[in-house]
Amino acid sequence: MANYANLPAPTPEGGLNRYLQEIRKFPLLEPEEEYMLAKRWVEEQDAESAHKMVTSHLRLAAKIAMGYRGYGLPQAEVISEANVGLMQAVKRFDPEKGFRLATYAMWWIRAAIQEYILRSWSLVKLGTTSAQKKLFFNLRKAKARIGALEDGDLRPENVARIATDLGVTEDEVISMNRRMSGGDASLNAVIGGDGDSTMQWQDWLEDEDADQAGDYEAKDELNARRELLAQAMDVLNDREKDILTQRRLTEQVKTLEELSAQYDVSRERIRQIEVRAFEKLQNKMRDLAADKGMMRTV
Repeated sequence: MANYANLPAPTPEGGLNRYLQEIRKFPLLEPEEEYMLAKRWVEEQDAESAHKMVTSHLRLAAKIAMGYRGYGLPQAEVISEANVGLMQAVKRFDPEKGFRLATYAMWWIRAAIQEYILRSWSLVKLGTTSAQKKLFFNLRKAKARIGALEDGDLRPENVARIATDLGVTEDEVISMNRRMSGGDASLNAVIGGDGDSTMQWQDWLEDEDADQAGDYEAKDELNARRELLAQAMDVLNDREKDILTQRRLTEQVKTLEELSAQYDVSRERIRQIEVRAFEKLQNKMRDLAADKGMMRTV
């Protein structure tokens, strides 16, 4: 793998604004140049090509990292984790897939940041369910949408709305909001401590509107998950595959009673087969995802 020891690194003593100004010096890549660099890395393991791809996307990593402020963690460390995700993306990037590195790298950068935040926060039951993770990473956005970003305790009607939008209980919203409220920073605060900065946090906010890169990213992730599912289905026998498909993988879901009549077994036996098949499928998908280096939970 390429040696990234000479990459610029954000440090508390160096000033965040200084780092942001430094990474702006690296030129962005044209599509053709990016493609050739990626090919040289894939085919020849050319370290200089990998280095250029990383440095040209440091601004992307920093911008995404700025979207995760407010968790009470040093911003320099969050950016460093974002850079780790970026390096992993460059290592695995395939230029023949037809999309830009930025599209692929965003997924890895966010995953690296989220894993770091989850490791660093000691919240009760945090991350034990997908709904709680969703609440943790989306509460500030939900508060902003309803104009309650600067509130302490949320009003009951706002708690109810957020709980409905994010699919969690009202108690979970109240508890998470109280834990996180101490770490929120003003969006008008100036970045850096060197005295000559005019850049504010809000200048680095991610655009919440759908964009082409985001669409390609989502489509690519969906295709990857479908591919994993298709491969993992081979772990099931024909009966398990058919029952699981008809119970969970089709729009016209069949009832236990219908399948019990089809297979001439009890409804409880159909349920047992379905549960066992689903567990086998999940385990196989996790194994396949780990082999492919995919970081998100399947």
